[in-house]
Amino acid sequence: MSRASDALERLLAVMARLRGPGGCPWDREQTLASLRPYVLEETYEVLEAIDAGDDRAHREELGDLLLQIVFQARIAEEEGRFAFADVADAIHDKLVSRHPHVFGDADAKDADAVLRQWAALKRKENEAKGGGRSALEGVPREMPALARAERLTEKASRVGFDWPDAAGARAKVAEELRELDEAVAGGDRGRVEDELGDVLFAVANLARKLSVPPEEALRGTLGRFVERFRYVEDELARRGFAPGEASLEEMDRIWDEAKAALAPPAGNR
Repeated sequence: MSRASDALERLLAVMARLRGPGGCPWDREQTLASLRPYVLEETYEVLEAIDAGDDRAHREELGDLLLQIVFQARIAEEEGRFAFADVADAIHDKLVSRHPHVFGDADAKDADAVLRQWAALKRKENEAKGGGRSALEGVPREMPALARAERLTEKASRVGFDWPDAAGARAKVAEELRELDEAVAGGDRGRVEDELGDVLFAVANLARKLSVPPEEALRGTLGRFVERFRYVEDELARRGFAPGEASLEEMDRIWDEAKAALAPPAGNR
């Protein structure tokens, strides 16, 4: 622990210097509002490093994310609200209180039991703080919509509001698609938007039932789309076509070639 403590103390000291008199003009100008986009950006870069399996990049990106926490805590300390130690104490206490099966006498035989216990304890804590009683409390509105849909349906499932299996969730997707088709045929743009949202929500719920995070599934699809589209662009250039000159049929043929050429080995799919 001494190495970690020393490293953290050095980081806190550097941040205090940067924010203090004679420090960095840019760092001194920052506010909690101005730092908001950096928190998201650094989080996404951590995810990219994880996906890449690059330990060096992962370490560096975790450091950048930690910087955002230290930065915000320093601003809050300057405003007399709380300090980094309060942040660390709060998460320490939360981990202990929400793991009574580890630090107390409670029993939790499997991961599902742990999640149910966590949800119940969280509701109690929220009520004690004067928050709402809804099982859906605690899912940030700022989350990406697909990820938020997954979390909302997960929380609802913990109180029994869920399909018994993935088949029910899949049937709901088909139902919502039929309703979307009806809305498109009717030409009501507002209803089309509503029904399209229902389709996406139903798909996110199905993804949860299949234990496939929808945000990650879509991220993977986007990566494949970019890779295949670049293959199409490169092949068109090789054949002497400028962007936009090739027919859709020609691009579709090359797209199929890209799918075959870039497909992972069968065992890795």
